[in-house]
Amino acid sequence: MSVSSASGNMLRRTLFSVRLTTQQLSAAECSSQVARPAVFGSYRSVHRSARLPAITASEARRRPTLKPHQHSTVQARVNGPSPSSKRTIFIQTENTPNPDALKFIPNHRVLPEDFPSTFLEYLSPRSTLAAPHPSPLAASLLNVDGVTSVFYGPDFITVTKATDSNWAHIKPEIFSLITQAVTSGESIVNTIAKTGAEHGQEGGESESLSYDEEEDEVIGMIKELLDTRIRPAIQEDGGDIEFRGFENGIVLLKLRGACRTCDSSTVTLRNGIESMLMHYIEEVQGVEQVLDQEEEISMHEFARFEEKLRQQKGAAATASTGGKGTLDSAP
Repeated sequence: MSVSSASGNMLRRTLFSVRLTTQQLSAAECSSQVARPAVFGSYRSVHRSARLPAITASEARRRPTLKPHQHSTVQARVNGPSPSSKRTIFIQTENTPNPDALKFIPNHRVLPEDFPSTFLEYLSPRSTLAAPHPSPLAASLLNVDGVTSVFYGPDFITVTKATDSNWAHIKPEIFSLITQAVTSGESIVNTIAKTGAEHGQEGGESESLSYDEEEDEVIGMIKELLDTRIRPAIQEDGGDIEFRGFENGIVLLKLRGACRTCDSSTVTLRNGIESMLMHYIEEVQGVEQVLDQEEEISMHEFARFEEKLRQQKGAAATASTGGKGTLDSAP
């Protein structure tokens, strides 16, 4: 074999070896590229599964209605929970037009889903234990010094206090009681058979704005406007509205919750509700608020008290001038 042919064979073998090595490297790179997404995908899968319990736990902290967490939380609170096992719920508060009423939103259903009315109001401690809808939470809230009434909406609680009480002293205890009720897993409102007339518990019997086909068409239009246009705004203010009748062109209504004792309730009736009803329904000539017997007695007593104060002021002013009039005492 000549030198030239031998060198040619070596060159061919070298080129073949280089070509083979290049193909192997290319194949290896391709296989790594194909395998890499699978590895990355498995990594992401493990990553997601590792994060999922943490996300679920975080969501559960904002969802007090989850049963497993309710029971464990109650047990943890009773036994003194560690910081890592302690569960927190968020209760929002909103001011209302009534300075003596606050709206508490516990991010939890307050009235049962099948409740016959959109509200329930407790005006006395005795009413919280009476049929047909006793409420341990309302009983505890009305035992707080300064609280005068408790109002339940579908997903909020409005607490009304006495005028001379301070929210700074009342709010912490209200927060604590609502938190205990929500985390206990028990129903906020119970239902038992009614044995007789009960006083101080308002609502819960039936929905006053529900439409009845046997009713007059005008009444149906009034109820529809009240339910769709007026009630949402009043519920935002921590109250509700009740339809009591339509007589001689006058719509009879009852304000509840924060609106019941609000100083601006008359303005709400006249400028808001009355103007809207009269604008859309020509048969409506006015709106009046119906007062319950207890409220009429309270207003009558308050009017007598104010008259007595005016008389005392007049007597004191006369005594200070020595029985003389203002013209007689002038120099």
